[in-house]
Amino acid sequence: MVKVAPSILSADFSRLGQEVSDICKDGADFIHVDIMDGHFVPNLTFGAMVLKSIKPYSTVPIDVHLMISNPKDYLKTFVLAGANRLTIHQEINGNIGKMLSEIRSLGVKAGLCLKPQTPVEVIEPYLDLLDLVLVMTVEPGFGGQSFMEDKLPKITALRKMIGDRPIDIEVDGGINDKTGQAAVLAGADVLIAGNYIFKAENRKKAIRKLKGKKE
Repeated sequence: MVKVAPSILSADFSRLGQEVSDICKDGADFIHVDIMDGHFVPNLTFGAMVLKSIKPYSTVPIDVHLMISNPKDYLKTFVLAGANRLTIHQEINGNIGKMLSEIRSLGVKAGLCLKPQTPVEVIEPYLDLLDLVLVMTVEPGFGGQSFMEDKLPKITALRKMIGDRPIDIEVDGGINDKTGQAAVLAGADVLIAGNYIFKAENRKKAIRKLKGKKE
């Protein structure tokens, strides 16, 4: 079954707690939170305090994507704030293997992100330390970009590399009912969507479409 993770970057920040509560009731499997520091990516979002403030409103696991330059200094902070799944980037400063091990030692799921130009092969040394891999189908930093169809073979190659390991493939960037279906056919397990869900007239219906459910 395909799982859906609405990205709160597209939610109404003036009522963020209620937005999280509502989207859980509408069928979200995860709440996706993008943490950006303005250095690793050219955008600035929010930090652990915001995550901590929305945690009580969520009835599903919180999936946190750290787009920050020095995540090793903040892993415990974000776990204590409420992260259930914590994803870092291969391009960051520090020892990737040690950080993935630390995330797991903190009792949460560990993930590694592949930016559009990052080759699948960088994942291979860490397969036994991973619970999920996040494939970006837009350049990280801003919402509302168009889905990069030429990244679909990367998802398929990743699925083959993972084999029977219990590792989720998440896909984020330009996801709607059509691009989401293409991503799932390529091998995705979790679809992350912002505008498609939060700007929809009927959010529950939008989530059901991403899951491939008929009305």
